[in-house]
Amino acid sequence: MSISDLSSLFQFIGGLGMFLYGMEVMSNGMQKAAGSKMSSFLSAVTDKRIIGVLVGTLVTAVIQSSSATTVMVVGLVNAGILNLVQATGVIMGANIGTTITAWLVSLTQLGDAVELFKPDFFAPLLLGIGVFYILFNPKKKDALWAEILIGIGLLFIGLNFMFVSIQPYSELPIFAELFATLGRNPLLGMLVGVVVTGIIQSSSASVSILQSLALTGAVTKSAAVYITLGQNIGTCVTALISAAGANRTAKRAAVIHLMFNVIGAIIFGIAGFFVFSAMPEFAHSPINIVEISIFHTFFNVTNTVILFPFANKLVELSGCIVREKEEALSLENYQQPAQEMAKRMDFRLMKSPALAIQEADQEVINMGELVLRSLKSSMKAITEKDRKLSAEVEYDEETIDQMESILSSFLVKVNNLELTEKQKEHVNNLFYTITDFERVGDHANNLAETADYMIENHISFSDTGLADIRRIFEKSIESFENALAAKRTRNLTDVKACSNDEDEVDVLNEDLREKHIERLSSGKCAPQAGVVFLDILTNLERVSDHAMNVAGYVKDEA
Repeated sequence: MSISDLSSLFQFIGGLGMFLYGMEVMSNGMQKAAGSKMSSFLSAVTDKRIIGVLVGTLVTAVIQSSSATTVMVVGLVNAGILNLVQATGVIMGANIGTTITAWLVSLTQLGDAVELFKPDFFAPLLLGIGVFYILFNPKKKDALWAEILIGIGLLFIGLNFMFVSIQPYSELPIFAELFATLGRNPLLGMLVGVVVTGIIQSSSASVSILQSLALTGAVTKSAAVYITLGQNIGTCVTALISAAGANRTAKRAAVIHLMFNVIGAIIFGIAGFFVFSAMPEFAHSPINIVEISIFHTFFNVTNTVILFPFANKLVELSGCIVREKEEALSLENYQQPAQEMAKRMDFRLMKSPALAIQEADQEVINMGELVLRSLKSSMKAITEKDRKLSAEVEYDEETIDQMESILSSFLVKVNNLELTEKQKEHVNNLFYTITDFERVGDHANNLAETADYMIENHISFSDTGLADIRRIFEKSIESFENALAAKRTRNLTDVKACSNDEDEVDVLNEDLREKHIERLSSGKCAPQAGVVFLDILTNLERVSDHAMNVAGYVKDEA
């Protein structure tokens, strides 16, 4: 091998690396830019499959990765957000949306008359603008559009490097023989497509690599067709790997994705074999990158049209392939509500940071609802002297602790993702919120233990004392309800209401303490009951403080 050959090899490897890294950077930037809108699109899919197809197409076109979309769908199915019928439509749409990348690469075929619009002409400029903006912008992590420009620039510069490095060897017989062999053998051609795509885990990238080879004129039409069919099967590898640890329904979603592409490849592979056998000259003629884009789009659109009416059959067939079996709980020592939370908080959602944060946000609210229930039960346990209710509070407190542990583990992993400054602030506030919720759960448990102590020691309050306890209890609960409402709606009106409640609790706390000390001094209240009364006031005052903390996090973000 000569120095020239070695230089070309290095140039090809460097170009491939730039292309793959550019696609990754561009895709990550687009996912972060799409943010919660992409999450809303996926979550808003209805049982009408056509809407699912459109949503899948749009989301994949935006984030430039059908693998990412499908992995998110598997996560959403595992979390119970999407059912299999909805997921099938999104998966079909994802296959159509992934063709956008091939059409972007096809722009390199624009003629000299429009040289200024060719991507490899302006790609260095995009790269330079993106890099300079990030270098000289103090808020580097908010420069998502610059990140996208860098990705696009690297992508097309890498493609150009690959083309230039291969061009001198385009006339070598080995290239013609290789693609002629792949063109004659459908199974071998598909296998190459499956293996290459499975390794780099992106059909968009592997199709683009095929397009760069087609620029040499050595790729035949038959070889390109079979390799492209294999590439569509290979893109299922990512979702299958992702579904390995998921529940049965999520596994079925990944299998539906595989069946969709395998059935399409079989149909088009058989049709291609007969067409190319009848027209050998056409089969062995070179294909250009625009024609690859046309076939890639035609295959995915036609395959969707053919299999769309049979979506329910695909769902049924997936049930036969992934057999029903009793699934072991991953958190067998946890209470059922915590186990259900763990199942919903699927780590596959981290393929999209925005989606992961959205799910965490909802689970924090679910935790808050349980804390609120526990707080209300503790009030009844004291005022009605109900041991059954105090036992329920103790059970809920264990569950709340488990929820905090699950949420903390999930948020630690989310915090290590590539987040914008706003997302990082939100994740930090979620950490603080679950800590405050857990503390309120502890105070509710303290109050329940106080109820048990009162029952065991036959301690009672006077009618006045009991009325006072109800007043501050209700106001403390109201402050927590308003804090939870603020967390749910992000409405500053609820934040203000919580603040007012917290002020009233502070005033009540001081006022009731003074009145109770007067009752103790006058002998109207037993000393033992007095200690219990003051302990209740302390716990409720702290409940309102934690509620105000939660409302404050919402206010800070607003």
